[in-house]
Amino acid sequence: MIVVENLHRHFGGFRAVDGASFIIKPGTITGLIGPNGAGKTTLFNVIAGLLDPTSGKVIMDGEDITGLPPHKLFQKGLLRTFQIAHEFGSMTCRENLMMVPGGQSGEKLWNTWFGRKRIANEERALRAKADEVLEFLTVEHLADHKAGQVSGGQKKLLELGRTMMVDAKIVFLDEVGAGVNRTLLNTIGDAIIRLNTERQYTFVVIEHDMDFIGRLCDPVICMAEGKVLAEGTLDEIKANEQVVEAYLGTGLKNIEKVSA
Repeated sequence: MIVVENLHRHFGGFRAVDGASFIIKPGTITGLIGPNGAGKTTLFNVIAGLLDPTSGKVIMDGEDITGLPPHKLFQKGLLRTFQIAHEFGSMTCRENLMMVPGGQSGEKLWNTWFGRKRIANEERALRAKADEVLEFLTVEHLADHKAGQVSGGQKKLLELGRTMMVDAKIVFLDEVGAGVNRTLLNTIGDAIIRLNTERQYTFVVIEHDMDFIGRLCDPVICMAEGKVLAEGTLDEIKANEQVVEAYLGTGLKNIEKVSA
């Protein structure tokens, strides 16, 4: 689904992404790990159109999408979440979801005068879909709560819910477990697995928690210093001496304790 070819992103003399190349196959949940400063989030930002690459290509379903802006990629089904949730805090959780689909009739001034019935019909359908998404994520009780007042883990679930309001093909999750308690992290993991198996979502996941990565992800890609260091199963990655060196300098046994 995604082919990254010799991708670079430089900031002056600093090479945050330095010739990264890999393939994301459809229907997979791919883990992206690496020590702090490895270039993982910068790589996500380039793929998702938030940053232009210095050089290299990103191909999606055979189409060159290099440098396309986020709204164009959104229309193609490529979505990205963030380490810190970007909710509309003064709106309810349901309203946050209802805002996601583009091209709504109510966005045009003309329709607010002469297309009220169409707008009302669309809003009923969006409300029903938002409620279905909240139920899928087991947070239907938060529908009328202000999004800015729910917990950090619930905000992460809400971000995942946004991807369900459109026809997402591939979702890039950036540290979905950051600041989330174990119970909610398990709930998020369950939702990702269900979306993958029941709705054929493809995921790429940056995550600190190796247990979470091990539960969800195959394959796993390890980055260091802007480059792809290794690919394989998590067990294969943990047995790779280059990976061990990148994380720890020496020794293998503590790799699961080191943040990705």
